[in-house]
Amino acid sequence: MAAPAPQDDEFPWWLVVTVMLGALAGWQILTDDVHRQILVTLLRGVQITVFVTLVSFALASGLGMVLALGATAKSRIIRQVTRFYVEIVRGVPIIVLLLYVAFVLAPALVELRNWLGGFLGIEPVRTRAFPLLWRAIMALTIAYSAFIAEVFRAGLASVPVGQIEAAKALGLTGWQRFRFIVFPQAIRTILPPLGNDFVALVKDSSLVSVLGVLDVTQLGKVTSASNFRYFETYNVVALIYLTMTIALSLALRRLERHLRQKER
Repeated sequence: MAAPAPQDDEFPWWLVVTVMLGALAGWQILTDDVHRQILVTLLRGVQITVFVTLVSFALASGLGMVLALGATAKSRIIRQVTRFYVEIVRGVPIIVLLLYVAFVLAPALVELRNWLGGFLGIEPVRTRAFPLLWRAIMALTIAYSAFIAEVFRAGLASVPVGQIEAAKALGLTGWQRFRFIVFPQAIRTILPPLGNDFVALVKDSSLVSVLGVLDVTQLGKVTSASNFRYFETYNVVALIYLTMTIALSLALRRLERHLRQKER
């Protein structure tokens, strides 16, 4: 016999415990000079973390939509190329992809730019002119575009074929069918898993620290190496990430409830 599904109106005791622990940690930070100094230092990295997350997610979403449309294209070549990209990228660990993009793909792009610039009379640039921050964003964009492409593909496939055929019968163009019929219905299926990918990207943005990008994690590593207060430093690092991810998760749950109410 299957276990009963959790009720949406169930009181969130987990949230109460989380808030209590967060309040305790916050009080300790406010009343302890060491914790407060660590927090002030790490907050400088929050801006980088948010920037990397937002830019990577926006670019990955755009590329993911293109890939999803490619996966449903009439051309077999386009479908196979899209599937090849998605499966290869999903099969490589993000940290490996990050290192590959930073130290293989980015220098290759710089060399290609210099080679083309030789024909156009453009001055060559050095590899270091490609900032590590944007190499990291490129890697996260490539990595998450493959996952987001599957989210979009599943959402587009959830739209009943009969409605698309009816739109064709009414004389709507392909773009009009997508804009007025397919996408408005697919977005309700797409938003929950897409939001989960956004939360996951907030956490995976910490991987950019391996390139020396001064996000929260990298500043935590530098701070703990200088003050040797590893326990206090990484407690604050964890608290910052938990604050961002739990806040996003709660916002996504509220959005899901709102969408379900609209469907009723």
